Amino acid sequence: MDPAPLYTGIDVSKDRLDIALRPVSDAFSFSNDDPGIAQTVTLLADLSRLVGTLVVLEATGGLDLPLVGALAASDLPVVVVNPRQVRDFARAIGKLAKPVLSAAEGTDAIDAKILAQFAEAVRPQVRPLPDVATQELRGLLMRRQQMVEMVVAEKNRLRSAPRRVRPQIQEHITWLEGHLDGLDRELSDLLRSSPLWREKEDLLRSVPGVGPILTVTLLATLPELGSLNRHQIAALAGVAPFNRDSGTLRGRRTVWGGRPHVRSALYMATLVATRFNPVIHSFYQRLCAAGKPKKVALIACMRKLLTILNAMLKHGALWQQPCNLMSLT
Repeated sequence: MDPAPLYTGIDVSKDRLDIALRPVSDAFSFSNDDPGIAQTVTLLADLSRLVGTLVVLEATGGLDLPLVGALAASDLPVVVVNPRQVRDFARAIGKLAKPVLSAAEGTDAIDAKILAQFAEAVRPQVRPLPDVATQELRGLLMRRQQMVEMVVAEKNRLRSAPRRVRPQIQEHITWLEGHLDGLDRELSDLLRSSPLWREKEDLLRSVPGVGPILTVTLLATLPELGSLNRHQIAALAGVAPFNRDSGTLRGRRTVWGGRPHVRSALYMATLVATRFNPVIHSFYQRLCAAGKPKKVALIACMRKLLTILNAMLKHGALWQQPCNLMSLT
């Protein structure tokens, strides 16, 4: 009989990689640098050859990228999961507080054990990792979002700043907006450099209300667009309604989860589409006339717009045939 596979959880911190295995109770710790990453890859590669393993770690805002890249380059099955999923799992099994059981066992080691337990119980699906170009696109998009936040913060400070300070703040705003324009040009050039991205961009931008920011956001952070059905893509973006029913109680449907950057960009595009996109405009007006609150109607329009974009990429259809498009969704 073949030995049971191992499930590996790795907690990534600035200085350390804490590793836990299930169903065995082995644990390891290496430094989060090139030698430590090499040791981690060697260990897991040996285990994979012997019994097979699934590696799970949380997205940590960039600290995880060197390790994930090294694991993927060694053909090890690695899944980067949303920290919220792991927190919900820890809460469900009563380990959210992560008590330290001994002086030698820190909270990072506990995190690694929870990740290993999550991998064993949930067995998340291994998906292809983004290529170098997609990672570069995401990096530029993330930097753009940071620049936008800095511009907004400075403009808020400008309103209440003393008169002597205002010229400095205004100068900084002008500098930030100049760099923001440069980032937009870089994003556009990167999109146009790829024939596949260029084709997808042309399809998406043909839709009234869809601008460059939504297009870049979808291509960089929602690569599944065009390959899933409308229910799956709506759930992935966080615009699918989930029920809150129990017995005879019928609670209000709410949207939650998903990818926040996608949802934010889709929200802004839908605001424009409710005015200038004939399909979304008529749909929005019909919902409002039926008595739906404007916020509910807007979320439904977000889901509708995403469904249309998903169908366009799936079938390679242009916006010029909206009637045919609706039959594809």
